[in-house]
Amino acid sequence: MLNSHEIMKFKSYQNQANLFVKEYLLADPLIPYTSIIGGIFACKMVYDLTQLFSTVYFKTYSSLTKIQRIEWNNRSMSTIHAIFITSMSLYLVFCSTLYSDNWSSEIITHRSSPVSTFALGVSVGYFIADLAMIFWYFPSLGGYEYVIHHLLSLVAVAYSMLSGEGQLYTYMVLISETTTPGINLRWYLDVAGMKKSKAYLVNGVVIFVAWLVARIILFVYMFYHVYLHYDQVEHMSTFGEMLVIVVPLVLSAMNLIWFSKIIKGLRKTLAKRQ
Repeated sequence: MLNSHEIMKFKSYQNQANLFVKEYLLADPLIPYTSIIGGIFACKMVYDLTQLFSTVYFKTYSSLTKIQRIEWNNRSMSTIHAIFITSMSLYLVFCSTLYSDNWSSEIITHRSSPVSTFALGVSVGYFIADLAMIFWYFPSLGGYEYVIHHLLSLVAVAYSMLSGEGQLYTYMVLISETTTPGINLRWYLDVAGMKKSKAYLVNGVVIFVAWLVARIILFVYMFYHVYLHYDQVEHMSTFGEMLVIVVPLVLSAMNLIWFSKIIKGLRKTLAKRQ
């Protein structure tokens, strides 16, 4: 049991931590900088921890080539980011009242909050870190399609974070990151020699369903939402309005191309099972 002195000391540290978060991390002028730096630092930390734990607990890891170990760590980084930004996106889009039509008289394309801006900044930090790794090891961690995807995402998310415009639609698009953990798990199963396992088959089915919902149907819903609220979209800057239309269109085309490959891969896996 803690005595009263220790309890008071703990509460003092807690109050100082809360003050630090409110006055610095979530202070409006500093949010873009602290969140981006925090995102980059988090990526580095996850990368290093993955390398440490994988060396100790996964026998497969030590048998991989150098570039495979780098990709292993990189995919862990992208998985953690995907879980974080998907959770924030689902909460802000569907659970929070921030973007509700009846919550505020402010037009929906200009609404933002310290939390929504901070989360976008963390995502910007991730895209910067991941894009830097893609360029450094190009094309081992991804070809030109990954570069295009990350550049478009980086520009759109950074603009939305800095301007406060169109954050709702940015988060709608970021929900598509929900497919990333499944894609990464499939790669892990592959390098672990488990392509013939039941887990690999189930993973393929889950990826198909998740991709259909998060990267096809949800994008259709987003375009419909833009259509219904286009009178408010027009209040955005010309560049912001272009990002709301062009970036999702390009990403949708890429999603459809990748979806066709997922269908072919799933059919091939099912054919081998028969």
